[in-house]
Amino acid sequence: MNPGSSTCAVHAGERGERPYHALTTPVVQTSTFTFRDTEDLVGFMRGRMWGEVEGRVDYGRYGNPTVTAAEQKLAALEGGEAALLLSSGMAAVTLVFLSFLSTGTHLILTDDCYRRTRQFARQFLRRWGIDVTVVPMGDYEALEQAIRPKTRLIFSESPTNPYLRVLDLPRVVEIAHRHGVKVAVDATFATPINQRPLEFGVDLVIHSATKYLGGHNDLLAGVVIGSAPLINLLRETQAVVGAVLDPHTAYLLIRGLKTLALRVAHQNESALQVARFLEHHPLVRRVYYPGLPSHPDHAIAIAQMEGFGGVVSFELATDLAGTVAFVDALQIPRIGPSLGGVESLVNQVALTSYYDLGPEGWAEVGISAGLVRLAVGVEDPQDLIADLAQALEAAARADAPSGWLEAVSPVPLEQTSTP
Repeated sequence: MNPGSSTCAVHAGERGERPYHALTTPVVQTSTFTFRDTEDLVGFMRGRMWGEVEGRVDYGRYGNPTVTAAEQKLAALEGGEAALLLSSGMAAVTLVFLSFLSTGTHLILTDDCYRRTRQFARQFLRRWGIDVTVVPMGDYEALEQAIRPKTRLIFSESPTNPYLRVLDLPRVVEIAHRHGVKVAVDATFATPINQRPLEFGVDLVIHSATKYLGGHNDLLAGVVIGSAPLINLLRETQAVVGAVLDPHTAYLLIRGLKTLALRVAHQNESALQVARFLEHHPLVRRVYYPGLPSHPDHAIAIAQMEGFGGVVSFELATDLAGTVAFVDALQIPRIGPSLGGVESLVNQVALTSYYDLGPEGWAEVGISAGLVRLAVGVEDPQDLIADLAQALEAAARADAPSGWLEAVSPVPLEQTSTP
């Protein structure tokens, strides 16, 4: 039997009798696990040395039953042999880099990756003698030309943030594996419901579980999924670094995952309706959504995705003040930096993700003052569209910038961050 996504989301990782005959997986809220006597301890240590211990640990940094249940569920959803949960999505990304890269090796990134990922690669990895090359998203010739004998990893996102570019997974895998290079893909925006990169030969899949997997804007977590040998390597690194997930967060994640397929199906449909509405509105200059034929990667998305996700990015044909007026006039989406939850969230990308660069810097990185990212929740799509319509009318009537808008200027990067 090959269960579907919704069945996996509900049952995977939670088979077998649970304590007290509970239906839900309990929160095993302990940092330390004890032994019956010294013989029990020695048996555990001997088994761990020879890799014969399964399902038991002695200390919370090395595992937890609630966390393990969530990991098994995620591995089943993504079609991987194993999964490793961490304290955040960025912890998952950085752990992959630290595990597979060392002084003298080389990393390739695509340029539309999350800004903090690029920051870690360019500032920290280079400080440790690891070379980093950033190539344009979608330029597969440039990607192959960037590969060197010391290249160990190609890292990208699919879809990307904020322009929702979709990576041609089979093409990247073919290029990378022909040169003996591994491929890791951050698939947070897709979720395992819409796209499973492992099925295309990708070595490791990463998610910020904070987003769609948790689904309720109430937890921070990250996960890496792949083959058992690769995940075991990462688990060894995690045991030293210590970026572990606590059991209560794992419990919340399990609860959120059970409705993942239902939520994503609704968000897929709602986002597509919203994107189509926006594309035909006179105040919208351009819409970025893989489900639209106008998107540069629409054909790739059709070929390898089962749904196009719940994020819609778009540029308004107005200035900074008009975009602010639009965002402030929205009544359903709240202004916030995350995505993937049941509540719709909106942010003006220049002010939220790139505030530190200032207006001149926005142009340099290809971000316009009118770029908006809308993360669609599970509200009724007709209500979201009606809200967008009235907010666009407000933007059309926007006055000159307020005094506080005129004060927008570069600030240190450490003072601003956005998922």
